[in-house]
Amino acid sequence: MSHLETAIALLISVFDQYACGEGKKDTLSKAELKTMMEKELPGILGNAKDKDDCDKLLKDLDENGDNEVDFQEFIIFVAALTCLGHERFEKMPKKK
Repeated sequence: MSHLETAIALLISVFDQYACGEGKKDTLSKAELKTMMEKELPGILGNAKDKDDCDKLLKDLDENGDNEVDFQEFIIFVAALTCLGHERFEKMPKKK
C-alpha cells in the first residue's frame, strides 16, 4: 500500500479499536474518546485530561447531537489537528 493508503487504513483501525469498547460499535462515547486521546494523542492533547475539557471537545465534535463521535466527526477532528500541525511546521525555520 502507498503511504496515503496506509494512513487511511490506520485511521480506520484506530477509530474501530476505541469505538468497540462500549455502547455502539460505530461511535466513540465520551469515555472512549477520552481514552483514545490519552493513548493516541498524548503529545498533542496531554492537557485535555480534565473532565470539562473532554466534555467540551465532545460537544464541539458532535455535529449531530447524539453525545457520541461517529467516524465522520472523528475524521473532521483528525483533519483539524492535521491542519494545525501543518501550520505549525510551516512556521518553523527550515534546516539548511
